[in-house]
Amino acid sequence: MRRDSIFYALFQQSPSLLFELLEEPPPNAQRYRFDSVAVKEPKFEIDGVFLPPESETPGVVYFCEVQFQKDDQLYERLFGESFLYFYRNRSRFNDWQSVIIYSDRATEQSETHPYRALLTSEQVHRIYLSELGEIEQLPLGVALMKLTTIDEVDTPDSARLLVARFRQEPPQERRAIMGMITTILVYKFSNLSQREAEEMLGISLKETRLYQELKEEGREEGRQEGRQEGRQEGRQEGRQEEGRSLTWRLLNRRFGESVQPFEARIAELSIAQVESLAEALLDFQSIADLESWLNNV
Repeated sequence: MRRDSIFYALFQQSPSLLFELLEEPPPNAQRYRFDSVAVKEPKFEIDGVFLPPESETPGVVYFCEVQFQKDDQLYERLFGESFLYFYRNRSRFNDWQSVIIYSDRATEQSETHPYRALLTSEQVHRIYLSELGEIEQLPLGVALMKLTTIDEVDTPDSARLLVARFRQEPPQERRAIMGMITTILVYKFSNLSQREAEEMLGISLKETRLYQELKEEGREEGRQEGRQEGRQEGRQEGRQEEGRSLTWRLLNRRFGESVQPFEARIAELSIAQVESLAEALLDFQSIADLESWLNNV
């Protein structure tokens, strides 16, 4: 399971999430941005770098490493990359901090003696997700991190618990986080489809972020169509166009150009049929499933 990509997606969405793990976050934590950087001579790739606001120069740069597999040269690489980057950008920063996120203590590098001064300093923070407490008592963002470490047997119940908590959040944020929970399930259960993950969580298609984004695009096109017609007939056509536009975008996201031969047949569907297709398409495994569905309409 590529947990690091999930963590970095979380950080990209909410950079301040990193600082919820620290006892003394910077006062400007909400203004940091997350980035990946390349350091040349030799070339290092630093996946997690949290950059302070450009208006606050010099500032403190935070380096982050998510480690779920044992690497007995992690600290050599992390400190080598971090120090070189700090050296190359010394004019931008007046200090640095490193945060290493482990699933548990057993994942940490075995030989730490050469780095004892750094590891016990106030600049290096080692976070062990297994020791953060029960998932239902953690801040929502941190709880998502914890979800990646839970046994598969307990994962569905924990995921549904988080979904229930996130339903209290604003709609846009709720859809984004629900999408992240679904992604975690798909990563953890390799044979689970996106649709099956949503069913496991009790999430309907209409609650997903992608559906809402595409629906808004279709709604705007429908409004424009209705304004141009200026009649009830035009407004009805606008609503039909909204549904078709949404479904067509979903199909394109799923199958790409291979859906083009079916455009005319989809355009002839009624509103009820289009809505039914929008619900059904997440179960499709191939373009043949779409053709079969259309043949049975």
